Amino acid sequence: MDLRYPIGHFKPKEPLTSAERQTFIGQIEQAPDALRSAVEGLTPEQLDTPYRPDGWTVRQVVHHIPDSHLNAYIRFRLALTEDLPTIKPYDEAKWAELPDARTAETGISLDLLEALHRRWVLLLRSMSDRECTRRLNHPEQGIVTLDRFIGLYAWHGRHHIAHITSLRERNGW
Repeated sequence: MDLRYPIGHFKPKEPLTSAERQTFIGQIEQAPDALRSAVEGLTPEQLDTPYRPDGWTVRQVVHHIPDSHLNAYIRFRLALTEDLPTIKPYDEAKWAELPDARTAETGISLDLLEALHRRWVLLLRSMSDRECTRRLNHPEQGIVTLDRFIGLYAWHGRHHIAHITSLRERNGW
């Protein structure tokens, strides 16, 4: 198994069918519970274990997911209210090195992710097929539709949760 991509690379499909979109929204909705389950019972030492050589610690992964998904949520809102907005990328590796990402209790980010996803899923489920084709300009990725981002962030949550669950499996935790 590729430790960096335990569920494989993201493979975009556009446009999404209504059924595919609902499946991805369901995965986004389930991500907070899945992440909470993935870290349940881990000791502080286990939380500070990298999921792979030269990788982030479990703690950093837990804090990264809401960092990323907060940015995604704002990007959705921008794309729904502005014509082809240019969004601001961020350096996720540097964010993961900030003191709060390296040391904060994971419960803070688990709670944040749960609240964020409850709100985000309400927005996603309210979107029409036409709204899902709205676009934004990502300086590193180019013009991206919200359909693509729905698939990407469904994958993103599963991807990072698999980092943790595969580490637990490999280490017998």
